[in-house]
Amino acid sequence: MAVYDFGMRLKELREGRRLSRADVAERLKVARATISGYERNTITPGVEQLVKLALLYNASLDYMLGMEYRSRLYLDDLSESQQRTVLDIVERLKKEFRTEPE
Repeated sequence: MAVYDFGMRLKELREGRRLSRADVAERLKVARATISGYERNTITPGVEQLVKLALLYNASLDYMLGMEYRSRLYLDDLSESQQRTVLDIVERLKKEFRTEPE
């Protein structure tokens, strides 16, 4: 498994869009040094800035945060009753296959 580096991921996204740090700073209304800090992992962006970066780079927050390979289960297209049933099944499976002692 490759080592995840948040700053490197941001830099790759920025460079992939052919933007300079100054371009990104201007669009996010922050100092250029702030963008540099994000990319060097010395400053952590807040949620609002993460959303702005995701929109600017057309990237998901999962991808930006290194969680793109995490398993997901989307229930949006199910009724509330169906969602409860699926979640109940998931909970039962977790209990049945739990590997750690309770």
